[in-house]
Amino acid sequence: MSQERPRALKAYGVLPDADRVIDLGDLGPWRPKLVATDLDGTLLDSAGEVSPRTRAALESCWAAGIPVVGVTGRGPRLLDSVRVALDGRGIAVLSQGGFVVDLERDEVLRTVALPREQAERVVSRIEEVAGDLVLAVEDAAEQAEVHDARLRVQHGFEWPYPEPAHLLPRDEVLPPGPVLKVFLRSPSIGQDELLARARSVVDPAVAEVTHAGLGFIEVLPPGVTKATGLALALERYGVDLGDVLVFGDMPNDLPMLTAVADAGGRAIAVANAHPAVRAVTTGVTSGHDVDGVARYLEVVLADV
Repeated sequence: MSQERPRALKAYGVLPDADRVIDLGDLGPWRPKLVATDLDGTLLDSAGEVSPRTRAALESCWAAGIPVVGVTGRGPRLLDSVRVALDGRGIAVLSQGGFVVDLERDEVLRTVALPREQAERVVSRIEEVAGDLVLAVEDAAEQAEVHDARLRVQHGFEWPYPEPAHLLPRDEVLPPGPVLKVFLRSPSIGQDELLARARSVVDPAVAEVTHAGLGFIEVLPPGVTKATGLALALERYGVDLGDVLVFGDMPNDLPMLTAVADAGGRAIAVANAHPAVRAVTTGVTSGHDVDGVARYLEVVLADV
């Protein structure tokens, strides 16, 4: 693995309510057996960093024997940045659930890809209801190399993070083989509307579609969600969904948030969360720029 500390990827703009502080009050006697959290916009601040307060809260979890699972849309090429955020401990779920890795053993537990032809058909179907779209792609073969991997990005995509990429014309963006993920951006339709149109024409048995609040939607292999990725981690730890405390902020977090809430666990939105997330979660904590996850953990673990 790389020995250099990877640079953080600065979040794509400052989110509304990112600095809002919420009085949590008494959270009762319930205690989690595992903590799962989204990274960007949730655990990490707007600079893409784990603050000292948040780091201390994570250390409190580990000291109490409570595993922390990072569940992120970041792909394998960003594994080192995920490793830094989680201090190299436990299991991490990347690529919205399509790539799961045991950080301590350097063991890949799951990798799922979408055949090129299937991805091409899904993109075409979405363009029928949304007009021409601009693409970026995670090539499954190249992402498997992790440290040398780059995104394949169509000219004009406006990728929000300062990372190396293959800039390509539209007809070369999809690689010859399978893909981990396709990113679709519209020059005229917002991400919520684009997601709604995509879901109206894409069967979940063919592909999953979601968005992470970055201005584009994502096309994933069928059955790949943060919920299915988290389920693999829970199986390894022997923890039930009802014993999980989970944090999130965007529609891509909804599958794992609803799974935990439906099972009787705690699903918590940060104050800067998307309205759809606020609607399904069982509580709200402060924004990600004022250590919302840490503030909640400090209260819920106060007597541990």
